Amino acid sequence: MAVKDRDRFSTTTRIRLLGEQTAARVYRSQTKRQARRSRLTGRAALLALVLCTLVVALAYPIRQYVSQRAEIADLQQEKEQARQRVEQLRDLKARWQDDAYAQQQIRQRLHYVLPGETGFIVVDPNAARQSRADLGAADRPWYANVWDGVDKSDASDQ
Repeated sequence: MAVKDRDRFSTTTRIRLLGEQTAARVYRSQTKRQARRSRLTGRAALLALVLCTLVVALAYPIRQYVSQRAEIADLQQEKEQARQRVEQLRDLKARWQDDAYAQQQIRQRLHYVLPGETGFIVVDPNAARQSRADLGAADRPWYANVWDGVDKSDASDQ
């Protein structure tokens, strides 16, 4: 028993115990590190980097493609509208080629009458006031705006 007690307090025994305790601590810390270790591997990180690079590299060309497709659609719509306008103008030109249509428009717009006919223009004072009120200030001559201002100020005094 004395030998056992003496071994217990010897330097060699203490150093051996300290080494075992240190080894146990190191082993515990390594197992904790492994448990906390990220699941992201080097391959996964490289794959993520490649994907991000592809997204960044392709973002601008894809945006340009989409904007150009929208511009093409707008130009096609304008082309269709221009084609419809050309057809309308061709129809109008064909109508003006007809003498009866031209005569009707001349009589209506310029108030022409045929020889032997008597032309009349009916003036309704209420209709004149109504039409003047319907026109915006920019659509009328300047002197009409001046007189309307005078009339309004005169009406507000009464």
